[in-house]
Amino acid sequence: MNYLTVERVIELNCLALSLIPAKKADSAKVLSAMKIHQVLDACEQDEGDVFNKAAVVLEGLIKAHAFASGNRRTAFLAMKEFLKINNKTTKVNGVPDQAVVLQGIREGYYQHEEIREWIKDGTIRPFKRKA
Repeated sequence: MNYLTVERVIELNCLALSLIPAKKADSAKVLSAMKIHQVLDACEQDEGDVFNKAAVVLEGLIKAHAFASGNRRTAFLAMKEFLKINNKTTKVNGVPDQAVVLQGIREGYYQHEEIREWIKDGTIRPFKRKA
């Protein structure tokens, strides 16, 4: 299996900020390369299939908050790239509607298995904020 590097994830952050601008104040600044390394380590250590490992990358990078800006956008690109370098694809497209799912992941709304299945087949229950 092929794995992402810390350097590549940092490059993806720069790419995410340039391709998918969200705020004028977006800043391509790394807050913690160690957190990125820990997420990528967890991916390598995971015994699941490629979709499980992709979920580890996505969920881990979103929650690690290793960048000043664009953590969810970067995590999404990293998940897609991880699948690509392992000759797999996701059914999840990059439409803005998916951003709410990434918010739900950040807030702990979804279980890991739900995230894995979403990556694999593109469907997930709607995100509803806990009251």
